Amino acid sequence: MPDRPLDLSLLQTFVTVVETGGFTSASETLHLAQSTVSAHITRLEEMAGYRLLHRDQRRPTTTPKGERLLAHARRMLQQNALAWQELREERLGGRVRLGIPDDYIIFLPDSLREFEARYPAVELEVTCALSVDLVELVQSGRLDLAVVTRQPKSPGGEVLRRERLVWVAAADHATEERTPVPLALSRQGICTFREQAVAALSAADLTWRIAYTSASLAGLSAAVRAGLAVTVLTPSMLDADLRPLGRESGLPELPSIEIALHRSPGRPSEPARQLFSTLQAQLSNIGAS
Repeated sequence: MPDRPLDLSLLQTFVTVVETGGFTSASETLHLAQSTVSAHITRLEEMAGYRLLHRDQRRPTTTPKGERLLAHARRMLQQNALAWQELREERLGGRVRLGIPDDYIIFLPDSLREFEARYPAVELEVTCALSVDLVELVQSGRLDLAVVTRQPKSPGGEVLRRERLVWVAAADHATEERTPVPLALSRQGICTFREQAVAALSAADLTWRIAYTSASLAGLSAAVRAGLAVTVLTPSMLDADLRPLGRESGLPELPSIEIALHRSPGRPSEPARQLFSTLQAQLSNIGAS
């Protein structure tokens, strides 16, 4: 008996459950009832003859058989997208160069995954650097697009998102109670997070000192997790090892920052235009309640 063809709709659900981290998030992404998502996975497992997901965990993970099918499923969905583009004579190729700060990796996986799934023939090149440097690279034409923190000295771009700043300490250390308050911040002149933190502390007449300096989120977070300093982040940058500090900490309230999307001068290429639209749709929280 020949093998039965795999159902692409079932594979799409399977891939989405894995990539979004659960049945609820997959149902929201696919605009399906959660019961439908569960039924799709059950049908796919019945077709395969194997359990594909470990469900007895907070975040479903693939079994060894599921991991092997996942790689094939992604390729099959990409080929399906290519086939439709060929039929519609809409296949998009070429290259697009995107710049992002390391801090903003958190915003982009879903957006970039969606773009690559829709346009698998486009070569996506991502450069990570400081926002001030990325703006310069876009303006000089060395990048097509850049997602950056809007800096006082580099305005412009299209504001997509507003994020409030919060003071952050280690989950298991009361570092904020030290005097002077030890801070982990980027070096002077490259990050508005540092400028806002120092301005707020100075206005509140609190004593502080720069204990750790790093240009990367990983470096700053490591110092904070060790209980050696307090830093400033957005809520979306937090993980289980970090806790936001409220007013009871005695630290002053911080303003919000703006995340902007810049594009190089001149007429954009079609891949750049499509990536711009994808990021615009996926990242924007302007006007959201």
